[in-house]
Amino acid sequence: MAYDAPNSPIPLQPGQLLARGVARHLASLGFACLEELIPTRGLRVDLMALGPKGEIWIVECKSSRADYMSDCKWQGYLEWADRFFWAVDADFDTDLLPADMGLIIADGYGAELMRMGYETRLAAARRKKMTHLFATHAARRLQILKDPHTCIIRD
Repeated sequence: MAYDAPNSPIPLQPGQLLARGVARHLASLGFACLEELIPTRGLRVDLMALGPKGEIWIVECKSSRADYMSDCKWQGYLEWADRFFWAVDADFDTDLLPADMGLIIADGYGAELMRMGYETRLAAARRKKMTHLFATHAARRLQILKDPHTCIIRD
């Protein structure tokens, strides 16, 4: 069983384990990653990655067939990134996933990019908004880790 921090009694959920493995792999490619980022009201992506050339990827982690089948929002994520990926474990039936989307096989310790999805470059204004959102949330999360009593004003 994996935990979110040393000596933590809170186990990670299967999707969180996939996200951790994907984030480790993408970090080795020069990406910075944030879990559970909200690009707009009503949407929360499992993992957003900011690449070394400013590219923005969204990765949706699916821990089971039921998890995938119950997700009716994923197409709404496409307009918020340059590329979209599914991350699943090695036992997942990947024939269920759309063939034109990216595919990452992952576990709690690492991942492998199996298929690069098509690229739809974000408009400059959307890219600026998403980069600012990413940076702001990353800074806030770091501040809260450093000082849990920090008062954060939400947008």
